[in-house]
Amino acid sequence: MGEYKAPIKDMRFVLNNVIGLDELSEIETFSHAESDVVDAVLEEASKLATNVLSPLNKAGDLAGTSVKDGVVTSPEGWAEAYKMFAEGGWNGISSPEEFEGGAMPQAVTLATVEMWNAANLSFALCPLLTQGAIESLIAHGSDEQKEKYLNKLVTGEWTATMNLTESHAGSDVGALRAKAEPAEDGSWRISGQKIFITYGEHEMTDNIIHLVLARTPGSPAGTRGISLFIVPKFLVNDDGSLGKRNDLKCVSLEEKIGIHASPTAVMSYGDNGDCVGYLIGGENKGMACMFTMMNSARLGVGTQGLAIAERAYQQAVEYALDRKQGKAPGTAKGESAPIVKHADVRRMLMTMKSQIEAMRCLIYLNGASLDKAHNHPDEAERERQLGLAELLIPLSKGWCTDLGVELASIGVQIHGGMGFIEETGAGQHYRDARILPIYEGTNGIQALDLVGRKLGLQGGAPVRNLLSDMDRLAHDMNGEDSELAEISRHLGVAVTALREATEWMYSNASNDPNAAPAGATPYLRMFATTVGGYLMAQSAVKAKELLEAGDADQKFLKAKVATARFFAAQILPQAAALLGPVTEGPELLFAIDEENLVA
Repeated sequence: MGEYKAPIKDMRFVLNNVIGLDELSEIETFSHAESDVVDAVLEEASKLATNVLSPLNKAGDLAGTSVKDGVVTSPEGWAEAYKMFAEGGWNGISSPEEFEGGAMPQAVTLATVEMWNAANLSFALCPLLTQGAIESLIAHGSDEQKEKYLNKLVTGEWTATMNLTESHAGSDVGALRAKAEPAEDGSWRISGQKIFITYGEHEMTDNIIHLVLARTPGSPAGTRGISLFIVPKFLVNDDGSLGKRNDLKCVSLEEKIGIHASPTAVMSYGDNGDCVGYLIGGENKGMACMFTMMNSARLGVGTQGLAIAERAYQQAVEYALDRKQGKAPGTAKGESAPIVKHADVRRMLMTMKSQIEAMRCLIYLNGASLDKAHNHPDEAERERQLGLAELLIPLSKGWCTDLGVELASIGVQIHGGMGFIEETGAGQHYRDARILPIYEGTNGIQALDLVGRKLGLQGGAPVRNLLSDMDRLAHDMNGEDSELAEISRHLGVAVTALREATEWMYSNASNDPNAAPAGATPYLRMFATTVGGYLMAQSAVKAKELLEAGDADQKFLKAKVATARFFAAQILPQAAALLGPVTEGPELLFAIDEENLVA
């Protein structure tokens, strides 16, 4: 299995030609993010991903992590790799300069996040959670809290976690029971147990800052009564030095089917009644604070889906070029053909390639919309971009992680029987990918969020605007160029079906509480596939323009057009086919009594 190589050429194409890096660099906050600077960032990130993180991926999967007496041991090379990652400034690449961050646009940062996760998903989970904590502290922390914690988190000297889940609650955060009691000095005493805490304990940094959801005395039931607390592994003195060990510990690590090198901890707080926590964002405001972190994490997890698909694709292509089996047209007598010559293998590779490129466009566009939502000088544009960003979050998380699993599975299939053998490493990508549709809000929750909240944002303006933009592009492409006209035809059919499905959601959601939820998951798939087709169509238009202008990289640009055509012809029709499942309604879901579900 070869090492990961970052697809920098495609990353640059998307940044420069689909999401408009030049527009981002015109915003004062990102004036330094010019094309040559971004190119240098991508090149340096690629070196770390390829030379340091990728070689640790398989070894880390085999070694896993272990815990003894509350101390977690990471695989060999992990601590050294993390030190290089932090010293390179990668942990704070998107954080504000006032906290020693790089102040890069999210769109660019997500390209580096894609690299870390494609090279080594288990490793990349650690900084992913830290980034979410940084954003939550910036948005909701007091000046004192920012002063005490932010700099060390931005530089990567410390890491952070997100503590939501409890064993009895699962995805129902409102059912949590962890408690917070006020202390005389203004701090709080935290007690309770949390599960599924990624990098809840490790030895790679001197301190870990846990963000913990808990209930204060007399708080309302459900999510309205949840508060968020900063709970350091080691208390931090006023001068920034580390004080005593806090009353918290890692009880155990979960045995998982994948991401073996990432410690998923069961954390216990306040066993001795002295776990110190500090309220952030105000009492009973925990969900608002956590959602700042969660939205960042959801986009990050969507990027993980893209990343693992890219890694599986690279390995599948390498294998298909090398493995010889059977005959293909033109094969010399007595010889076998590389399996890449076989039509069905080529179909699988193009299915992977086209959807990976569509995912990359979607993820980077989501990042760019967040950049503009928070930094554009025009208030109306900020509002418009915020609506788009919020709309795209469930698509990025849901669609990209579903595809991460599906495309990693295709990667196993391309390997044939050897794909089922751990030696090749194809199975690791599939195993690692399987968690992605589950954590940070299952994809069913993403679909419910889409139909239950995002369709109604700003009176439905983000959805209407996006549908209009897609319609306009389909119309504009339907000209003399036969290849673009072909894409236009497929895009137009998909957009028409999506518009009909959306109107059905608006019309029927209030009639039956199960109507929208029944079609939510196929609707998310339909919506995201259509947006993917729209972005691939944009890619084809720009590639054609560059070809006509005589751009030197003719082979790459022709491949972009061909890949967009494949997506339009082979993937995009699946969107319109989902209109029936979306609008069928809930009757058949509940047609069988619960007891008859059992064989």
